[in-house]
Amino acid sequence: MRTIISEDKIDLGIMAAREGEAKIKLAIEQKGSANIVFVTGNSQLETLKNLIKADIPWEKVNIFHLDEFIGIPASNTASSENFLKKYFLSKICQPLSYTPINGVAKDINAELKALNTKMLDYPLDVAFICIGENGHLAFNDPPADFDTKAPYIIVNLDRKSRKQQVGEGWFKTLEEAPEMAITMSIQHILSAKSIICSCPDQRKAKAVKSCLFEYITPLNPASCLRTRQECYLFLDRQSSCLVFKN
Repeated sequence: MRTIISEDKIDLGIMAAREGEAKIKLAIEQKGSANIVFVTGNSQLETLKNLIKADIPWEKVNIFHLDEFIGIPASNTASSENFLKKYFLSKICQPLSYTPINGVAKDINAELKALNTKMLDYPLDVAFICIGENGHLAFNDPPADFDTKAPYIIVNLDRKSRKQQVGEGWFKTLEEAPEMAITMSIQHILSAKSIICSCPDQRKAKAVKSCLFEYITPLNPASCLRTRQECYLFLDRQSSCLVFKN
């Protein structure tokens, strides 16, 4: 894993998007298309803003979601689908394909099965991710399942993860925050040829320190990123404040 520290989240977004652009273009050059997955949330805004400006042939890119709340329709501003459409998809040309996660499907297990079947034909080239305040990757809260090979799984969200959603303004109260989600599994995230982790803000500093220096364990999900050479961890001065002298 390579760690890159920027002065602020604006520079972080520029650097992360630049690396992501290069990896997407490489995949297209090698096989004619690219398969990528996006996490959503405030931490990704600068990266997405700069990816929009990049010279990427999106018509050759298949786009997937990292996770989605169960019980939240796409019309809800907290929905990952709503976020990605508002801040990204509405600002680029039509991608080769786009696969949202239906968190209000009548049969969630059937939705999960369909997603997992589809992913067999779309091995990931680039995963755009972030580290949660509790050290989670996607919605793989501690203790995360490090063993399952299924691309997507259903998970229960812990209190810290739900409090983060309230803190970011997606829900007014903890009671409103969903207790379950569909998330891409740890192993499938790690299967991506390249991982671009954009992680700004001081609220992530403790989780970043744990990711870099504590034991690789399901109790510290983000620590698994250290097992991947093609992982780029983009930090700003605030998120790296407990690790490096700034």
